[in-house]
Amino acid sequence: MIIGIPSESTDRETRIAMSPSVSKLLISKGFEVLIEKGAGLQSHFLDLEYESAGAKIVSKDEAYSADIIAKINPPNSKEIKLLKNGSVLISLMFAITNPDLIKNCATQGLSAFSLDAIPRTSLAQSMDVLSSQANLAGYKSVLLGGANMGKIFPMLMTSAGTIKPSTVVIFGAGVAGLQAIATAKRLGANVWVSDIRPETKEQVESLGGKFIEVEADDSIKTEGGYVKGVSDEFLKKQQQVVAEKLAIADLVITTALIPGKKAPLLISDQMLSNMKQGTVIVDMAVSQGGNCAGSELNKTVIKNGVKIIGEGNLPGTMPINASELFAKNIHNFLIHLTSENKFDWNMEDEITSGSLMVKEGEIIQDYLKEALSTQAV
Repeated sequence: MIIGIPSESTDRETRIAMSPSVSKLLISKGFEVLIEKGAGLQSHFLDLEYESAGAKIVSKDEAYSADIIAKINPPNSKEIKLLKNGSVLISLMFAITNPDLIKNCATQGLSAFSLDAIPRTSLAQSMDVLSSQANLAGYKSVLLGGANMGKIFPMLMTSAGTIKPSTVVIFGAGVAGLQAIATAKRLGANVWVSDIRPETKEQVESLGGKFIEVEADDSIKTEGGYVKGVSDEFLKKQQQVVAEKLAIADLVITTALIPGKKAPLLISDQMLSNMKQGTVIVDMAVSQGGNCAGSELNKTVIKNGVKIIGEGNLPGTMPINASELFAKNIHNFLIHLTSENKFDWNMEDEITSGSLMVKEGEIIQDYLKEALSTQAV
């Protein structure tokens, strides 16, 4: 089976879906790997490294003519037309919010797997690109916040007096949040954490964080490890409880996302006005509307003396590690989906049935059919 790896055309994307080391691994298992010329340069992978691993360096058109196309971000409408009928696309798709992408895949006669739809199960952990990338993002969010603060993280005793440790407040104890907790604690900060799922308290405390408890209600809906819904009333109650901690925070990191929906607003204008001058907020949900009032995608803004950082692609600021992990996820996913040089198409398998959006031009997921029919009306 031939795997094509085109360059990423999305603005500010520095990652690539395949590393030289994983190319070598796939080739050893019978795959052929085609890399578009120069596609790995922004991830600091040279064409020569891919060739040394056994991959072939080709043009964009040749990369898109492969049996399997693996990307981080999905191809745009022009690029989709470069894929041959019957080929398989594997990428992040966020299908429910990208109906035109799904329609284009179907029109082109493709099969398409959405990496963000891989179920969050034990078996799928090694394929979970959202987790591997969020892990890196959580780490970088602390470093980015620290670089923009006017103080250090740890307590420091000096001849001129003692410096008190910084206070870090983290919204969300998912993969990104837990890595942010661990990183901030390693750097010596006091860490407070808020999450709408009470079951995360034990994980937070095991990393040295202090859990901000908010009484849960029936509006909280979780599925497969993701929060699917929460009421405005609960969010208001959460804001009231964490407002006290925000008032003393030096760094705030927000990570709350709801798949297929706008990110919930966790920090209002009123809460911003009560925060200390010089506080830094890293809004990790900015690409889906943001958790903080006033945050702007790929910009740093100052509001009421608070610096709000809206970096939309934190993993992309660490492209070497991010690309390597993404490539390993792709490898594990492909090995799971295929046998004897062909796809199994096993719809009894929850990983296949959950992540397959389109098969040979036919839209598979009922929720996508419904969303597209509603759009047509």
